[in-house]
Amino acid sequence: MSNEPVRQRDRLPESEKITINLGPVDLGRIDLLVNEGFYANRSDFIRTAIRNQLANHEETVNRTLDRHTMELGLREYTRADLEAVRDAGERLHIKVVGLARIAGDVPPTLAEATIASITVLGSLQASAEVRKALSGRIR
Repeated sequence: MSNEPVRQRDRLPESEKITINLGPVDLGRIDLLVNEGFYANRSDFIRTAIRNQLANHEETVNRTLDRHTMELGLREYTRADLEAVRDAGERLHIKVVGLARIAGDVPPTLAEATIASITVLGSLQASAEVRKALSGRIR
């Protein structure tokens, strides 16, 4: 991990936007709970419901992470990280649940030479050039 300060444009998003479709009855019930003060707004209700479901399935998620040897959370690959992989004659199979980030100073040729595959359940941050170089390896 790099010790360089994070520039404003490189800041990690605090959340990722998703879109869901709900029926009018479910939506009305959510609005009722919001109006009664149980939740600040619809998004607060949905985030809470998702966190509760994830907590209910935490053991399954952890077993799956162990089985697939996936990393959980934020994993950043810096130029120095990838140069060390290249110098060791190795290639990476990146598996992340959360956010995988390839630093902005990583040239596409280095990424292509060191990253054999990328599986991300969540978000992948990489320059357009690196994404293009790895397009056939991103799952």
